[in-house]
Order: sequence, then C-alpha cells, then structure tokens
Amino acid sequence: MTSALYRRYRPESFAEVIGQEHVTVPLSQALAKGRVTHAYLFSGPRGCGKTTSARILARCLNCAAGPTPTPCGTCGSCRDLANGGPGSVDVVEIDAASHGGVDDARELRERISFAPARDRFKVYILDEAHMVTPQGFNALLKTVEEPPPHVKFVFATTEPDKVLTTIRSRTHHYPFRLVPPARLSSYLAELAEREGVEVGKGVLPLVVRAGGGSVRDSLSVLDQLIAGAGEEGVTYDVAVSLLGYTHASLLDDVVEAIAAGDGATVFRAVERVVESGQEPRRFADDLLQRLRDLVVVAAVGEGAADALAVPEDALERLRAQAAHLGRAEVSRAADVVAAGLEQMTGATSPRLQLELLCARLLLPGADADGGLGPRLERLERRLAAGLPVAAAPSPAPL
Repeated sequence: MTSALYRRYRPESFAEVIGQEHVTVPLSQALAKGRVTHAYLFSGPRGCGKTTSARILARCLNCAAGPTPTPCGTCGSCRDLANGGPGSVDVVEIDAASHGGVDDARELRERISFAPARDRFKVYILDEAHMVTPQGFNALLKTVEEPPPHVKFVFATTEPDKVLTTIRSRTHHYPFRLVPPARLSSYLAELAEREGVEVGKGVLPLVVRAGGGSVRDSLSVLDQLIAGAGEEGVTYDVAVSLLGYTHASLLDDVVEAIAAGDGATVFRAVERVVESGQEPRRFADDLLQRLRDLVVVAAVGEGAADALAVPEDALERLRAQAAHLGRAEVSRAADVVAAGLEQMTGATSPRLQLELLCARLLLPGADADGGLGPRLERLERRLAAGLPVAAAPSPAPL
C-alpha cells in the first residue's frame, strides 16, 4: 500500500513550499534573526500549505541547530516531525472543529504550564481555528497574550474574519494564497516524472483546473488519475472522462460551428453531451472557459502564450478560432453563455436551457443592439476574403 501523493510529497522545509514565498521568506528571515513571536495566524484557502507550514515552523523552532530557517533533518525533533515520522510529544495539533469549546480551552490553558518533554518549545497548532467558539477564544485570550516562554501558538484557518479580533491582534498574521496555474502545472509535471508516470498532453491543465489552485486538491486529482492509468500512462481521454470535462475536440467543433452559423453541428454536439451522460451545465461551463481563452487571445494577440498555460498547437487553434469569430462575436458569445449559466442554476430542464443558450449563440440579432458589432465584423471578413455579400432587401412599395 502506498500513501497519497499529498502526504508523500508534503514539504519538510520552507524552501519546498511552492507559491507562498510572500509568507515563507519573511518567516525564514524572522527565524534567522531570532525575532520569533509567541503566536501566529496562518489563513488562506484549503490545501495551500497552512498546516504544513505550521509543522515546518515547529520543526525550525525545535531543531537541535535552531531556531533556524533550515532544519537539519537529522536531530530527533526533525526526524519525528518529518514525513512518515511518529510526531513529537512537544508539537500538539488540535482540531478546533471538535475541540473548540470553553472546556477544551480551559484544559489547554492548564496543559501549557508544563515544560516541554524534550524539545526547546511546546508548539500548539490549532487547525480550523475559526471553529473555536467565542467563549473558547475568551478563555484562551490571556494565555495567548502572555504565554509561558516555552509555548508557541499557530492558528490555521480558512476564515480569519471569524477568529476573535482580540486573538488576531495578538498574533502575526500571514495570509496564504492559491498557487498560480503555471507554477502548479510545472510542479505536478515534476512529481509525475518522479513517480515515473507518463502524462499526456493537455492533462495537467485539467488537473490544475479541477484542483482550483489548491496544491492538496490537485495532488489528490493527479493521484486518482495515476492510480487508474494504464500502460500508456495518464491519457487525455481518460482524464476528460474521469473528471467530467468536455473533450477539446467537441469544443472545437462547437466554436467553429458558431462562427460558421452551422446550427446542425451545434445541436448535434448538445445531443452528444446528453447521450454521454455529461451534465449540460458542465458543458456550458467548459464552453465559457473556451470562450474566455478566445477573448484573451483576441485581446492580447501574440502575447497570449504568456497569459494562457496551453500547448503551442492548442494555442494555434485558439488563434484561428478567435480570428474566425472576431473580437466582438467572441465577447458577445461569452456574455450569452455566462448569462445562460446563471439561468441553468436550479433549472428543472437543463437540456432545454442549454438548447436555448445555443440558439441564442446562433442569433446575434437577438441582442439588444441587434448584434450590430458581430454582424459588421462578419461583413468585413467576407469583403476581405472577396466573398459576395447579400444585397439588402428592397423596400416594399407603398
């Protein structure tokens, strides 16, 4: 049996934490200068490294060569707090979701008076700190304000606004952030290589999107794909099927059909979505993501490679589609799909809503301004290509 990827590759030093340099660098500087405070508040979205950084901080504080920003990794404390280690009796992790009452706070207040069993500091890590009740926080207030010299507190939370203001004012607050897609994608590619697994082209952007910028969630998704991979590795088709996204080729067909006004192809695509069991709302969301990419390509031009983390061949297809549709049509289509997504929320017939959305995409004249911008762009493209333009109908006789 193997452990999950996010456990196997959990960082053991601040240098290994990705995408949080705005936190890890100041913390490392404080450790190097010996300016460590008694209480910290780590906040941010789930899976971005708050609890992991709290453990690393405890490791740095209790290292035999410390306090130091770079734990030695060989002393008893470092080994106990390493991945797969048994843990240290002097580093106590408390789940505030189930131990956030006033009685738990009183018990903690009594326990902190005892000196560490072996290490330099007794470190208390309170995970999900926003779940501590106001009474619990009030019971801890004086202790957090003036703890014994051997005690350090680290509060980790996804909702810092719910942490009592008087507690927040007594901590050093470090806000964590979601990891940018490009950075996360390169990190996942590195881990896949270390695992010896071949990952197909276009798979990692899907994993990053499914993870939503959370390292832990992205690693869980990648772990699932690797577990179900065959001899050829993690292929794009397997990833699309398992994660429930729309295949890129289907999106290509729909976008080209919208540009050409080919309603038959668009509605055949809707039929394929329904027959495959995919949720209509997921298809609409994927279509909106594609239109968003086309908006970026149309607006940025040659600099789109820096704005979009997609392979070069996919970028060329996006450029061709953006040129075929035109900037005004791409923007209008994105607005139509975004509005349609809102209407599909809680709809009793999602397929009907999706078909109406597609019909609106094929009818630029249904816009409030008569679709004047997209229609002018279409005329300009036909004239530039030397194609005939239909004459306007003659007015009816009076």
